[in-house]
Amino acid sequence: QVQLVESGGGLVQAGGSLRLSCAASGSIFSINIRGWYRQAPGKQREMVATITRGGTTNYADAVKGRFTISRDNAKNTVYLQMNSLKPDDTAVYYCSADWKRYSYSMIRDAWGQGTLVTVSS
Repeated sequence: QVQLVESGGGLVQAGGSLRLSCAASGSIFSINIRGWYRQAPGKQREMVATITRGGTTNYADAVKGRFTISRDNAKNTVYLQMNSLKPDDTAVYYCSADWKRYSYSMIRDAWGQGTLVTVSS
């Protein structure tokens, strides 16, 4: 089974910073953490930032210049450094991954349990 464990969320004042971590584990053939998504109250889940195994990144316009995604492939961990946080960044943040149970298996996706980020004004 696949496990994605997020950590690092919390309460911070506007202008502050947080660093989220997503660690993947499981007795499977392969797993690749795609990136971070978030869901604010009453809104749909949206992409925040993604990163390929090779390090190519993509960011939502709302976070460009403030958030940085990075990864440590040896640790199967992806990070999200969030600076200059705004109240609009308040949401539950999820990481997501593609994985295969065996080499010949179909690719499936997995989601973490989410970590709450609250930015006060």
